[in-house]
Amino acid sequence: MAKMLVSDEARKEFPTLRRAFDEVNSTLQTKFSQEPEPIDWEYYRKGIGSRLVDMYKEAYDSIEVPKYVGNVTPQYKPKFDSLLVELKEAEEKSFKESERLEKEIAEVQEMKRKISTMTADEYFEKHPEPRKEV
Repeated sequence: MAKMLVSDEARKEFPTLRRAFDEVNSTLQTKFSQEPEPIDWEYYRKGIGSRLVDMYKEAYDSIEVPKYVGNVTPQYKPKFDSLLVELKEAEEKSFKESERLEKEIAEVQEMKRKISTMTADEYFEKHPEPRKEV
């Protein structure tokens, strides 16, 4: 991913973004996916009294926390998959265009080096279009 960044500023910011992503991902995977620690009711019975603790335990046990059922993801999965396909196609097109431009730059640099000693015939041999005009 870092290879695809174009500007120097983006390259400098990428590690910060990566670190932030890893922190959020780690928090989501550890903190929010774990079950809460069980309550030690006996500990509270000794300190507070069993009648009050039993009342709280009964209320606690009656609470039902609904589990999250993701129904949004299936709607966006096909869109995401099509975007990934478009991304791959754009990436391939970009790489091909980069290769073409690098070759063109190399040709121009070579021409720049040779232009002072190049004859008109050598120039027209590489570029036949201007010869038709002359």
